[in-house]
Amino acid sequence: MRYDLIGQLPHHQYVHVDTAFTHREPEVSSIPGIWFGLVSYPGRAWGCNVLLENGAVYRNLPLHALSHTAAGQCVPWGPRDAQHWDCYGPGFTTLCYDTLRGLECLAKTADTTTLGEYVCTVAPIGDAYSAVPSQSKELVLAALENGRYTLQPTDRVVFSDLSFTVGGLEFPRGLKRQDETYSAEETP
Repeated sequence: MRYDLIGQLPHHQYVHVDTAFTHREPEVSSIPGIWFGLVSYPGRAWGCNVLLENGAVYRNLPLHALSHTAAGQCVPWGPRDAQHWDCYGPGFTTLCYDTLRGLECLAKTADTTTLGEYVCTVAPIGDAYSAVPSQSKELVLAALENGRYTLQPTDRVVFSDLSFTVGGLEFPRGLKRQDETYSAEETP
Protein backbone atom coordinates (compact mmCIF):
# COMPACT_ATOMS: atom_id res chain seq x y z
CA MET A 1 0.00 0.00 0.00
CA ARG A 2 1.28 3.49 -0.86
CA TYR A 3 0.91 6.45 1.46
CA ASP A 4 1.40 10.02 0.44
CA LEU A 5 3.78 12.51 1.98
CA ILE A 6 1.36 15.34 1.18
CA GLY A 7 -2.35 15.52 2.03
CA GLN A 8 -5.16 17.98 2.43
CA LEU A 9 -7.04 19.16 5.48
CA PRO A 10 -10.68 17.98 5.68
CA HIS A 11 -11.65 21.67 5.45
CA HIS A 12 -9.43 24.68 4.84
CA GLN A 13 -8.55 27.17 7.57
CA TYR A 14 -8.30 30.93 7.19
CA VAL A 15 -5.01 31.87 8.84
CA HIS A 16 -2.51 34.60 9.50
CA VAL A 17 1.01 33.72 8.37
CA ASP A 18 4.11 35.11 10.09
CA THR A 19 5.94 36.92 7.28
CA ALA A 20 9.32 36.15 8.89
CA PHE A 21 8.81 32.69 7.34
CA THR A 22 7.77 33.90 3.88
CA HIS A 23 9.43 37.23 3.06
CA ARG A 24 13.06 38.34 2.78
CA GLU A 25 12.22 41.76 4.19
CA PRO A 26 8.77 41.68 5.81
CA GLU A 27 6.86 44.97 5.70
CA VAL A 28 4.14 43.66 8.03
CA SER A 29 4.26 40.96 10.71
CA SER A 30 1.63 38.69 9.15
CA ILE A 31 -0.48 38.25 6.05
CA PRO A 32 -3.78 36.41 5.48
CA GLY A 33 -3.74 32.97 3.96
CA ILE A 34 -5.79 29.84 3.43
CA TRP A 35 -4.26 26.70 4.95
CA PHE A 36 -5.28 23.68 2.89
CA GLY A 37 -2.59 20.98 3.11
CA LEU A 38 -0.05 19.12 5.24
CA VAL A 39 3.38 17.66 4.54
CA SER A 40 4.97 14.87 6.61
CA TYR A 41 8.75 14.46 6.39
CA PRO A 42 10.06 12.00 9.01
CA GLY A 43 12.14 13.75 11.66
CA ARG A 44 10.75 17.21 10.85
CA ALA A 45 7.90 19.36 12.10
CA TRP A 46 4.61 19.07 10.19
CA GLY A 47 4.59 21.30 7.13
CA CYS A 48 1.58 23.44 6.20
CA ASN A 49 0.66 24.31 2.61
CA VAL A 50 -0.92 27.75 2.41
CA LEU A 51 -2.38 29.98 -0.30
CA LEU A 52 -1.24 33.51 0.53
CA GLU A 53 -3.43 36.54 -0.24
CA ASN A 54 -0.95 37.60 -2.92
CA GLY A 55 -1.79 34.37 -4.83
CA ALA A 56 1.41 32.50 -4.02
CA VAL A 57 1.23 28.96 -2.67
CA TYR A 58 3.76 28.51 0.08
CA ARG A 59 4.62 24.91 0.90
CA ASN A 60 5.86 23.32 4.10
CA LEU A 61 5.49 26.23 6.53
CA PRO A 62 5.86 25.07 10.15
CA LEU A 63 2.65 25.04 12.19
CA HIS A 64 4.07 27.64 14.58
CA ALA A 65 4.16 30.14 11.67
CA LEU A 66 0.33 30.12 11.55
CA SER A 67 -2.39 31.56 13.75
CA HIS A 68 -6.16 31.61 13.32
CA THR A 69 -6.46 35.19 14.58
CA ALA A 70 -4.30 38.25 13.89
CA ALA A 71 -3.75 38.65 17.65
CA GLY A 72 -2.41 35.08 17.75
CA GLN A 73 0.70 36.27 15.91
CA CYS A 74 1.60 38.25 19.06
CA VAL A 75 1.66 35.09 21.19
CA PRO A 76 5.18 33.63 21.39
CA TRP A 77 4.84 30.14 19.85
CA GLY A 78 7.53 27.67 18.93
CA PRO A 79 7.69 24.18 17.43
CA ARG A 80 7.22 22.46 20.84
CA ASP A 81 4.03 24.45 21.45
CA ALA A 82 2.68 23.64 18.01
CA GLN A 83 3.31 19.89 18.21
CA HIS A 84 4.58 17.27 20.67
CA TRP A 85 6.66 15.17 18.25
CA ASP A 86 8.24 15.45 14.84
CA CYS A 87 6.69 13.37 12.06
CA TYR A 88 7.75 9.75 12.35
CA GLY A 89 6.78 8.59 8.89
CA PRO A 90 5.67 9.98 5.55
CA GLY A 91 2.21 8.39 5.55
CA PHE A 92 -0.86 9.95 7.13
CA THR A 93 -4.51 10.60 6.63
CA THR A 94 -6.68 13.49 7.78
CA LEU A 95 -10.30 13.35 8.86
CA CYS A 96 -12.85 15.29 10.86
CA TYR A 97 -14.81 13.19 13.31
CA ASP A 98 -18.44 14.34 13.38
CA THR A 99 -18.64 13.47 17.09
CA LEU A 100 -15.78 15.87 17.91
CA ARG A 101 -16.52 18.60 15.33
CA GLY A 102 -16.57 22.00 17.04
CA LEU A 103 -16.17 20.63 20.58
CA GLU A 104 -14.32 22.62 23.19
CA CYS A 105 -11.10 20.94 24.25
CA LEU A 106 -8.21 21.38 26.63
CA ALA A 107 -4.77 20.76 25.11
CA LYS A 108 -1.39 20.31 26.78
CA THR A 109 1.41 22.02 24.88
CA ALA A 110 5.09 22.22 25.84
CA ASP A 111 4.65 24.69 28.68
CA THR A 112 0.95 25.27 29.14
CA THR A 113 -2.55 23.84 29.07
CA THR A 114 -4.89 25.89 26.86
CA LEU A 115 -8.56 25.79 25.88
CA GLY A 116 -9.38 25.41 22.22
CA GLU A 117 -11.73 23.94 19.65
CA TYR A 118 -11.36 20.69 17.68
CA VAL A 119 -10.51 21.24 14.00
CA CYS A 120 -9.63 17.76 12.72
CA THR A 121 -7.57 14.63 13.29
CA VAL A 122 -4.30 13.67 11.63
CA ALA A 123 -3.55 9.94 11.79
CA PRO A 124 -0.05 8.71 10.89
CA ILE A 125 -0.05 5.39 8.99
CA GLY A 126 2.40 3.00 7.39
CA ASP A 127 5.38 3.77 9.63
CA ALA A 128 7.35 1.71 12.16
CA TYR A 129 5.32 2.93 15.13
CA SER A 130 1.66 3.11 14.16
CA ALA A 131 1.11 -0.67 14.12
CA VAL A 132 2.35 -1.00 17.73
CA PRO A 133 -0.65 -0.49 20.07
CA SER A 134 1.27 1.46 22.72
CA GLN A 135 2.79 3.76 20.06
CA SER A 136 -0.20 4.24 17.75
CA LYS A 137 -1.26 7.86 17.87
CA GLU A 138 -3.89 10.00 16.29
CA LEU A 139 -3.13 13.69 16.52
CA VAL A 140 -5.76 16.31 17.33
CA LEU A 141 -5.50 19.65 15.57
CA ALA A 142 -6.99 22.33 17.82
CA ALA A 143 -7.49 26.05 17.29
CA LEU A 144 -6.57 27.47 20.69
CA GLU A 145 -8.15 30.45 22.41
CA ASN A 146 -4.77 32.24 22.31
CA GLY A 147 -5.11 32.40 18.51
CA ARG A 148 -2.58 29.64 17.80
CA TYR A 149 -2.86 26.05 16.58
CA THR A 150 -1.53 22.90 18.20
CA LEU A 151 -1.35 19.31 16.96
CA GLN A 152 -1.24 16.99 19.95
CA PRO A 153 -1.63 13.23 20.51
CA THR A 154 -4.98 12.18 21.95
CA ASP A 155 -3.48 11.61 25.41
CA ARG A 156 -2.70 15.35 25.58
CA VAL A 157 -6.24 16.54 24.73
CA VAL A 158 -9.59 16.18 26.52
CA PHE A 159 -13.00 17.23 25.21
CA SER A 160 -16.17 18.71 26.61
CA ASP A 161 -19.49 17.56 25.16
CA LEU A 162 -22.16 19.27 27.28
CA SER A 163 -24.71 16.56 26.46
CA PHE A 164 -22.39 13.68 27.41
CA THR A 165 -19.14 14.30 29.32
CA VAL A 166 -19.26 14.81 33.08
CA GLY A 167 -17.23 17.20 35.20
CA GLY A 168 -15.02 19.95 33.92
CA LEU A 169 -12.23 19.79 31.43
CA GLU A 170 -9.69 17.80 33.41
CA PHE A 171 -7.26 15.12 32.34
CA PRO A 172 -8.41 11.74 33.66
CA ARG A 173 -6.16 9.68 35.91
CA GLY A 174 -5.77 5.95 36.04
CA LEU A 175 -6.22 5.17 32.34
CA LYS A 176 -3.85 2.58 30.91
CA ARG A 177 -2.13 2.69 27.57
CA GLN A 178 -3.29 0.04 25.11
CA ASP A 179 -0.56 -2.56 24.72
CA GLU A 180 -2.23 -5.54 23.03
CA THR A 181 -3.38 -6.43 19.56
CA TYR A 182 -6.47 -8.57 19.01
CA SER A 183 -7.49 -11.02 16.33
CA ALA A 184 -10.82 -12.76 15.71
CA GLU A 185 -8.91 -15.75 14.34
CA GLU A 186 -6.55 -16.36 17.27
CA THR A 187 -6.69 -19.77 18.95
CA PRO A 188 -7.89 -19.42 22.58
